[in-house]
Amino acid sequence: MRIISICPSNTEIIAYLGLTHLLVGVDDYSDWPKSILELPRLGPDLSINMDLVEELKPDLVLASLSVPGMEKNIEQLEARKIPHIILNPQSLLDIEGDLVRTAKALNEPLLGETKAKNFREKIDKIREITSAVSYPPSLYWEWWPKPVFTPGQINWLTEISELVGAYNIFKDVELASVQTDWEDVYNRNPDYICLAWVGVRKQKVNPNIVKKRPHWDELAAVAQNRIFVLEEELFCRPSPRLLEGAVRLGKLLHPKEFSKITI
Repeated sequence: MRIISICPSNTEIIAYLGLTHLLVGVDDYSDWPKSILELPRLGPDLSINMDLVEELKPDLVLASLSVPGMEKNIEQLEARKIPHIILNPQSLLDIEGDLVRTAKALNEPLLGETKAKNFREKIDKIREITSAVSYPPSLYWEWWPKPVFTPGQINWLTEISELVGAYNIFKDVELASVQTDWEDVYNRNPDYICLAWVGVRKQKVNPNIVKKRPHWDELAAVAQNRIFVLEEELFCRPSPRLLEGAVRLGKLLHPKEFSKITI
């Protein structure tokens, strides 16, 4: 089959299934694994060049609704009658289901079941470690600094937080993404600050920026430098790589408990 992925998280699902050899084109932001870096690029995930997609004659396009604005890609796929499936995972369970669904669409149903089971076993392995954590610290996740966007209750980062023995300070807000302000974050007084800006490489995020916000120097997380700059690609994409991010975070929060685990 000739497969096209127009979203990085979809490309990573294909990689987890071990089927990257089927890919004939990807969006501009797909950057993992390295084996896909030489594939034809079809534009940014919010503005895919559908003429190029058609030229590649795909048997199936893996589309997404994980980011607002992707709807127009779906509309064009439907208008041009290009075969596609749409993934929109919001949780680890959704990702597990998408492994099964994607593999089935690629005529590899048994592979999908096997990989989904493997994914679930990794989650259970992490959960077993954190069952011994007595004090779950509070985390403030920052997706974007100004205006401030942070994940709410209906988001994989809230789930990842709890998976590694912590909790998201905005888990009480029943939204996937919350627009708030610096004062609100200050009042919630997180134990740790996690900076994972969407679309921005870790190397370009300056943690000192939070120290300049009104009164934030009074926060214990800032005063004691409990600020993590995390890999956007391991925390902001709903793909199986979230578990790699979870272990990375677990080692920062609970180094003793997570000292021996690998994913």
